[in-house]
Amino acid sequence: MHVSSGYEQAWESFWQDAPHEAGGVFWDADPALVAERHVPHFRGHFDPGLPVVDLGCGNGTQTRFLAGHYERVLGVDLARAAIDRAGRDDPHGVAEYRRLDAVDGDAVARLHEEIGDANVYMRGVLHQCEPEDRGRLAEGVALLTGGRGRAFVVELAEAAKPVLMGLAQGPDGPPRKLGAIFAHGIAPGEVSDAALPDFFRAAGLDVLSDGEQPLVTTEFRPDGTRIEIPSKWLVAGRTG
Repeated sequence: MHVSSGYEQAWESFWQDAPHEAGGVFWDADPALVAERHVPHFRGHFDPGLPVVDLGCGNGTQTRFLAGHYERVLGVDLARAAIDRAGRDDPHGVAEYRRLDAVDGDAVARLHEEIGDANVYMRGVLHQCEPEDRGRLAEGVALLTGGRGRAFVVELAEAAKPVLMGLAQGPDGPPRKLGAIFAHGIAPGEVSDAALPDFFRAAGLDVLSDGEQPLVTTEFRPDGTRIEIPSKWLVAGRTG
């Protein structure tokens, strides 16, 4: 099972058109504001001897940070343009990058066969999926983690919707970087707070920890304050 070609093409075109400078993408904030703040939530759950898969790595900003903390880090993304950019932005090869359709069970199984059980870091991917693909994405995460790995997942909370709508409907329209997302037809979908853990439980994982932490963006309001989007996080894995 593969994601729709239209969805895939939307992401390809987004990354082909995205600015190359640091912070040029709405969610591509400095790791000090993103992954570094996430580490305390999953450090005690991740087996440091396992590889880490940054699922939906984009241009690899957070992947490279994770590579400074774990021995083997692999960034995967649906868009070939994103993977190409991640490789160019990592001239010293601190991490690995490859294209992966994470709702393609066969492709995920091949990766798991290659690298074994892994820890998964996934930020903002589930709500960007087509609704019919979300369960398969969670199954893909469960397949990658196997029996020993754990998954750290961050997704927009229900409270994000009015924030995003307010930004989109401002007198000057949405901020430029948010507008670029809408323009490519990849506007975030809705995933209820209650449904988030259910996707992973249905895939056979136990929710081991959860909480709230805003998604820090690279955009600012007219008064100079950084835009942050309400988000939920969880750690999941098999305990039996």
